[in-house]
Amino acid sequence: MTTISFPLAAGSRSRNRYVAGLRTWRGVTGLVLVGTVALAGLLAPWLTDADPDAQGPQALAAPSGDHPLGTDDIGRDLLSRVLHGILTDLSIILTAVPAGALIGAALALLAGTSRAADLVVQRLFDLVLSFPGLILGLAVTAILGPGRWPVVIIIALAEVPYFGRQLRAGVLVQREREYALAARVGGAGRARVLLRHVLPNAVDPLIVQGAVALSVGVFIEGALSFLGLGVRPPEPTLGSLISGSVAYLDTDPVLAAAPLAVTTALVLGFTLLAEALNRGARS
Repeated sequence: MTTISFPLAAGSRSRNRYVAGLRTWRGVTGLVLVGTVALAGLLAPWLTDADPDAQGPQALAAPSGDHPLGTDDIGRDLLSRVLHGILTDLSIILTAVPAGALIGAALALLAGTSRAADLVVQRLFDLVLSFPGLILGLAVTAILGPGRWPVVIIIALAEVPYFGRQLRAGVLVQREREYALAARVGGAGRARVLLRHVLPNAVDPLIVQGAVALSVGVFIEGALSFLGLGVRPPEPTLGSLISGSVAYLDTDPVLAAAPLAVTTALVLGFTLLAEALNRGARS
């Protein structure tokens, strides 16, 4: 019993290092950036009463009391569209990244059952990794068309091999530890050893990968929407707002500045969180 519980204590120490990493300036800055943007999106209905899809008579209007950030090229309130765009982006990445993590983890555990399964899973990961994220997006949207769920599928598929490889590496190390060997000697089956003993001690690196994946998810959504392959209009996303502002960069830079600033804050925040968690894990 003592042998089996020791790695769990080590896992607790590893998680404490992650918490310590979040207390550094990188972790605090990342939490503030992501938290501020997320809170703004969640409070969108209370921060502005303007309908993000309602067209008005004043196109490309300057900032005013009625429209704090002005209006877009067809008279829609820019502040409302940015805030609701945050909500759309967060709903996409917070659905896609956990889905990619679960699929990747399931495949990594499958790879740990036998050499044949490991070979198949590794080749599957290589196949997905051979397609850059945008090329994968073009392939999926060519089949399914643009929309919210195709974007979710694209982000999830792009993240599967990264989560899977991280967990596979942890499983390969942990299954040779004394506690796993003791469990097998005690009569536990391979599946029980993997799920009950190895998995809890191999998942910690996925925390860092999760922060990285959220940052990549924002980028993929933005790139797909910028190319017109993302969420269908008129539903706002940060990428589609940036795309719609390109033609007016000279005459109305605010139209691009607001969604660009929010996107930069999200990506930077998740990147800083990933770096803070990684440094904490190594300390």
